[in-house]
Amino acid sequence: MRSLVIASAVGLMVFAAGHFAAAQELGEAGAGYDYASRICSGCHAVQRGANASPNEKAPPFEAIANTRGMSEMALRVWFQTPHPTMPNLGMSARQKDDVIAYILTLKERR
Repeated sequence: MRSLVIASAVGLMVFAAGHFAAAQELGEAGAGYDYASRICSGCHAVQRGANASPNEKAPPFEAIANTRGMSEMALRVWFQTPHPTMPNLGMSARQKDDVIAYILTLKERR
């Protein structure tokens, strides 16, 4: 009986961990690029190799990606924090995930 309880508990933990990991998956970089090209490119340079943004106060996405310490978590926090120089875009959670995934593709491999 005890082994059945232990096996059930372990199975539940594995299921919960897998479910949590799936909920934390990064979005689709291609969809993030599409969104960034339509919405973000009015201010930011969104393509790899683009060094100057249309708005000089808006950093290029590649520069954001390569900022020291930039990570998925750092981008998530940034998207959750109000910024007076950036308009409130009302992005869905999926759109944020997708844009974050795209930005991270611009990170230089060292």
